[in-house]
Amino acid sequence: MRILVVLLALVFLGTQYLLWFGQSGHFTQARLQQQLERQERQVEVIRERNQILAAEVIALKNDESTLEARAREDLGMVKKGEVFYLVPNVE
Repeated sequence: MRILVVLLALVFLGTQYLLWFGQSGHFTQARLQQQLERQERQVEVIRERNQILAAEVIALKNDESTLEARAREDLGMVKKGEVFYLVPNVE
């Protein structure tokens, strides 16, 4: 009888160990949940950035003045006959 109780206690402790610390245990699940939440936040940030870029692409394709403004700002381009003045920021 005593051996049976000891065996049952060992089986119980073994299953508890697996439940808490095993490959699909509580602590592993909590860590995976945190990783999932972190990745979902990253995906949301990237999704918002993609929406902004898609809207910008549509604007550049449909409106020539937007394309011209972008070329002026990013590339420093000027039209023929214009004079470019660079005013430095003095702080």
